[in-house]
Amino acid sequence: MTMPATLARFPALLGRARLVTGLVLFAYVSLHLVNHAAGLVSLAAMERIAAWVYALLHVTPVAWLIYGALGIHFLLALHAIHRRQRFWPMPWQDALQLILGLSIVPLLTAHVVGTRVAGEMHDVVYTHTLVLIELGWGVSFGIPRQLLAMLIVWIHGCCGVYAWLRLKPAWPRMQPALHAAALLLPAFAIGGVLSATQEIAIRAETVGWITDQRTTLNAPDTAARAELGRLGELALVLWAGGLVAALTSRRIRLWREGRAGRVRIAYPDGRRIDVPRGLSVLEASHMAGIPHASVCGGRGRCSTCRIRVGEGGARQPPPSPEESAVLARIGAAPAMRLACQLRPVADLAVAPLLPARAPLREARRRIDNAPMLGLEREIAVLFADLRDFTRLAEHKLPFDVVFILNRYFEAMGREIEGAGGHVDKFIGDGVMALFGTVPARGTVGAAAVPESTALAARAAVDAARRMSLGLRDLNASLAHDLERPLRLGIGIHVGPVILGEMGYGRATGLTAIGDTVNLASRIEALCKPYGAELVISAHAAEVAGLAQAPWRRESATIPGRGAAIDVLIVPDAASLPPRDAISASPS
Repeated sequence: MTMPATLARFPALLGRARLVTGLVLFAYVSLHLVNHAAGLVSLAAMERIAAWVYALLHVTPVAWLIYGALGIHFLLALHAIHRRQRFWPMPWQDALQLILGLSIVPLLTAHVVGTRVAGEMHDVVYTHTLVLIELGWGVSFGIPRQLLAMLIVWIHGCCGVYAWLRLKPAWPRMQPALHAAALLLPAFAIGGVLSATQEIAIRAETVGWITDQRTTLNAPDTAARAELGRLGELALVLWAGGLVAALTSRRIRLWREGRAGRVRIAYPDGRRIDVPRGLSVLEASHMAGIPHASVCGGRGRCSTCRIRVGEGGARQPPPSPEESAVLARIGAAPAMRLACQLRPVADLAVAPLLPARAPLREARRRIDNAPMLGLEREIAVLFADLRDFTRLAEHKLPFDVVFILNRYFEAMGREIEGAGGHVDKFIGDGVMALFGTVPARGTVGAAAVPESTALAARAAVDAARRMSLGLRDLNASLAHDLERPLRLGIGIHVGPVILGEMGYGRATGLTAIGDTVNLASRIEALCKPYGAELVISAHAAEVAGLAQAPWRRESATIPGRGAAIDVLIVPDAASLPPRDAISASPS
């Protein structure tokens, strides 16, 4: 049992090692950029900070930490190439990070050999002054190449930090400061290098200054340069050999996986794909060209690739501890798995649970706070409709009708959202709004009415009041465009619904279905026969705290329903009390 558990944790441990070593190297690079930025002050300031940095790097544990992180990070990059199922198509962020990462070794080999290796082998005192002299203190290829390498290393590191932090809840707060640092630090570093280069150019006008500096700092002679050049070439050969070995082992792995057998994965739309055993469901989807959400790029850091497993789910390996932790964090159901972590060993039916282009915010949401998958919840539903607008529109030009409706939708949507509601949809000249889609915890009153339901009902009543007042303002502003004022009918009901993201393509959105929705729509239709602006079910009025309200009560017959329903008839919704003045009913 120990070995399978260890193997199950192996990818997660490698990912953690790649993150830790990357952060060590990123800290090292950041320290260098700060050192370079000191050149904006003076070359002397640059050298003073460099002395402190070099003293720190000569501490044996620190040196081993950095060299170890560099070697491990490179080996993990080769392992990632070995494990990659396909290189195209690839998310552009992953492609950028891969290309930049592979270019770092060729660009920086000469610099590392000419500084650190030269210092160890030939006692070269590698100060910034000597480095800039050796690169060419004038405008030459050496310094631009070095600046380009610095930018590539920085961008590669920033990509890794972004991939790590963007899934954290604190990312929206950290993002502005980190973006500023990501832009300003390399800009200051480049400015510091150019400023120091200009200072060296001025000093070089003194005859013999360059020679004195090279002699004092023990610059490498011709023989040492040749030896260092051979070491640089050897490093490039090892880099190329490692890359070729990773690509070759990848081809061998794919061949062996193909011989090990295949599994069939079935999708809800009827597509069935046969893939080699050992692939994750996410890799299988991408291989077959099936869009599948994955904000973290398949690293198991988010839950946007989550799927519901169907037939064959019981024959699959159990979740690893890391996958279990992510599933527990989002409150996942037993049949839910992460597509990037599940590697089927037998035929399996799956259903992706998020849209293929799920936004980043879905990676940080708990399921109980993001009803995309379908949840049953008690909420308040509001329907509103313009009275006699069809007859009014008959005497208007199409442009005028669209103009008036857009002004109406804008005003009503603003008031609904101001009351804390969610505009579900606009239907013709009607509006459907939901209140309480995100639950609150706690209870209200002796009957232990859920606080979320009571708050939702009060928010819907407050929205009706605000909509009535908003319509008055709209009528005043459109007085010259209307023969008679717009009139509104509003219906409110509270009850259980099924919430979820429904629709297709761009028409997908959060909505609710169920008898409560249908009943709210029928209650709104009662506004016309009762001559009222608002009709609210007695249950919704009671939950909202309007049980003792002075308005007339009726027992209304709803078409299609066997039993009558008690409703509260409010002639003028603007006369409703503000939300703060409504208290929960004690009944």
